[in-house]
Amino acid sequence: MDMRYTLYSTLFFTLAIGGGAATTAVAQPIGPGPIGPGPVGAGPARMAVAARLAGPAGIDADDHADDRADDLYDRVRDLIEQGKFDRALGDLDRLIDLKSNRTDAALYWKAYSLGKLGRKADALSAIADLQQKFKDSRWVKDAKALELEVRQSTGQPLSPESQNDEELKLMALRGLMNSDAERAMPIIEQMLAGPNSPKVKDRALFVLSQSNSSRARDIIGTVAKGGNPDLQLRAIKYLGIMGGNDNRQILADVYRASTDSAVKRSIIRSFMVSGDRARLLGLAKGETAPELRGEAVQQLGVMGAHAELAELYTTETSVDVKKRILQAMFVGGNADKLIELAKTEKDPSLRRTAVRNLGLMGSSKTAEAIKAIYQSDATPEIRKEAINALFLQNNAKTLVELARAEKDPQMKKEIVSKLSIMHSKDATDYLLELLK
Repeated sequence: MDMRYTLYSTLFFTLAIGGGAATTAVAQPIGPGPIGPGPVGAGPARMAVAARLAGPAGIDADDHADDRADDLYDRVRDLIEQGKFDRALGDLDRLIDLKSNRTDAALYWKAYSLGKLGRKADALSAIADLQQKFKDSRWVKDAKALELEVRQSTGQPLSPESQNDEELKLMALRGLMNSDAERAMPIIEQMLAGPNSPKVKDRALFVLSQSNSSRARDIIGTVAKGGNPDLQLRAIKYLGIMGGNDNRQILADVYRASTDSAVKRSIIRSFMVSGDRARLLGLAKGETAPELRGEAVQQLGVMGAHAELAELYTTETSVDVKKRILQAMFVGGNADKLIELAKTEKDPSLRRTAVRNLGLMGSSKTAEAIKAIYQSDATPEIRKEAINALFLQNNAKTLVELARAEKDPQMKKEIVSKLSIMHSKDATDYLLELLK
């Protein structure tokens, strides 16, 4: 191989990429997904073009046929992506006549194009042709999904329970729910009670959760009251997402009747999702199980229920639960109340918890308050907690200020130990100052 050949090869490859000739090999085109058929993929791009330009002579007839089919297929896909379905049909028929490795794909896209043009009967005929002639094709599953869509668009909703494929069963269920909800409801009930897979039952519940009908609510409520444990938890979640007084009442009824802590925790979270502060506050006050009371407190924090948490803190007697309330205040971003409690709380452990949670919040909100607590509180434990809080905020500037003013050698060492492991110019400059 001489230098001229190397240069020629390099020039050809550069022109192929930069001059418009596509060089990327394209595998079997990606067909439509199981939810909704549609053209997916790029336009003409194949190494075969370059291979035919640069490769040796003597390619056999089958290879030539496949190359022509590939070129024609790329052109068809471009036409479909541009919405030119009429023009695509002529090329698709020629592609089918070639009887190449693209015939099954051509039959699919012919059916797709016919469907887009409103020729539903012809589209179904092309799908049947594909399913009959190419039983093992990778396009068969996509063709079944397309058939389902075409039939539903012509007012022929297929019965979900008659489908063997789970994805098709779920598509049929969604279509039927949109077109004839009254007919869909008993079918969904049968699917939930029958031997269907957990996935199908879960999706059936999801379809129901998209409906505002009382019948849908009743079915989900029934599942939420018992049966398969996983499905029960899913139903509870959907009731929370659906919201509304009726759904929240169902959740409250299930909570009272259940002895399962997992079910109760799930309901507490659903109360949060549905915005039911009153019931969460009631559980935070009255639930006897500590872990469930703590869960209710936590969800109040997620909701930003500042007033409810402040009220709860004043009436709570358990130190452990009060710590959960302080944590919930942090989660809810109630810096003002945490600052107040860090200054006024009589219990040292609770005051330390409040200071620690302040450190986990943004320094712009709390740094000055933490600094003031350090300067005004004589308790070593609280002062150490304040130092740690500023360290958590990476607030080296304030720590340096405190270190310079600190007269107690032990507390100064505490501050310097934190500064020594901080990556900050303020910390570094101060440490160098100490070394002079």
